[in-house]
Amino acid sequence: MALESPRSFNTWLRSQLKEKKMSQRQLALQSGVDHSTISRLIKGDRMPSLGTATKLAQGLREIREESDGPAYFASLNNRHVLPTTRVEYALRGDDALTETDVRELMQSYIAVRLRRMRTDNGGSHSGPNGYTNGR
Repeated sequence: MALESPRSFNTWLRSQLKEKKMSQRQLALQSGVDHSTISRLIKGDRMPSLGTATKLAQGLREIREESDGPAYFASLNNRHVLPTTRVEYALRGDDALTETDVRELMQSYIAVRLRRMRTDNGGSHSGPNGYTNGR
């Protein structure tokens, strides 16, 4: 199962809670993620950051350590992982980088990628994940 959208993450999270026979509040206590955030994720209203998803996976006992999060979620997505996702996982796997470093590097990477895609597509605007805007 690929976890590339709020709906696919919502499906994964629901199935994990059902499988583990946990409530949203129990997961909140186990993971340290606010129960209102978990509720919004289950509704599919938003996509979690990698950090939040990792905390949830720890709370669900899918992973033991925070550093296992990127590899765990990459393995769920290995069928079709967007380039931006692969870059973020690689950066987060580097212990020398802080969260701020990763954010700054991702912003630079996405800016360069957008410029390149605009040039390659003859000026059409593509989103940060490579999808052209304007359905």
